[in-house]
Amino acid sequence: MSTLSTAFGDSAIMLRRNFRHTVRNPVTVFNAVLFPVVMMLMFVYVFGGAFKVQGRYVDYAVPGLIVMAITYGLGPTAAAVNDDMTKGIINRFKTMDVARGAMLTGHVVSTTVRALLADAVIVGVGFAMGFRPHASLLDWLAAIGLMLLLGFSVSWLTVAMGLAAKTVESAGLATVPLIMLPFLSSAFVPADTMGTGVRQFAEYQPFTPIIETLRGLLSGDHPSTGHAIAAVAWCVGFALVGYVWALSTFRKRA
Repeated sequence: MSTLSTAFGDSAIMLRRNFRHTVRNPVTVFNAVLFPVVMMLMFVYVFGGAFKVQGRYVDYAVPGLIVMAITYGLGPTAAAVNDDMTKGIINRFKTMDVARGAMLTGHVVSTTVRALLADAVIVGVGFAMGFRPHASLLDWLAAIGLMLLLGFSVSWLTVAMGLAAKTVESAGLATVPLIMLPFLSSAFVPADTMGTGVRQFAEYQPFTPIIETLRGLLSGDHPSTGHAIAAVAWCVGFALVGYVWALSTFRKRA
């Protein structure tokens, strides 16, 4: 059997292991899938009438909630990776005939799939609440591709954080900035309505161009070239930093 097929097989086994852990942990399911829905109901039905946006608020909010759904599932991944590291499970697998990167790949893929599932739930609930996108098939494919790229990139960054943290608790806390950043973006209100300082931060932080690109795709309008390039660049940057950081930490600690 080739080295490549062995690595894929080992990664598939680790992926199945992570899915089983997710199913058995209701907190993970709540954070990744149900809590974004709760936030969606609250912002659309409770706060939505107070925000001035172009068009219906649910159409404006769904792209931001899609990004939020991706970030809300990161904490359990960082904690699980750190738990595997601190309890010696990774070292135990290293003594077996298991591809060295299979555990990391399993965590990344399971987190990405969980994020896409959460996004599917958000979109489905959005339709039930009156969300009516005007995206073409190509727009939908581009939006799904961006969701997949974002989920994959922040998953690698989260795995790296989990490996670098000293305890499970600190691993979970390390992802808090990624969870909070969508709140300080254009997810729920346009950045140009914010006060000085906050507006500049919202305009130049990573998630605003990603949200604006999704918003442009789902609305049927073409997103600006600047936002699209910035969105892809941030995702690629997250993935590269996370991948290099994760491999470096893995080699040092495992």
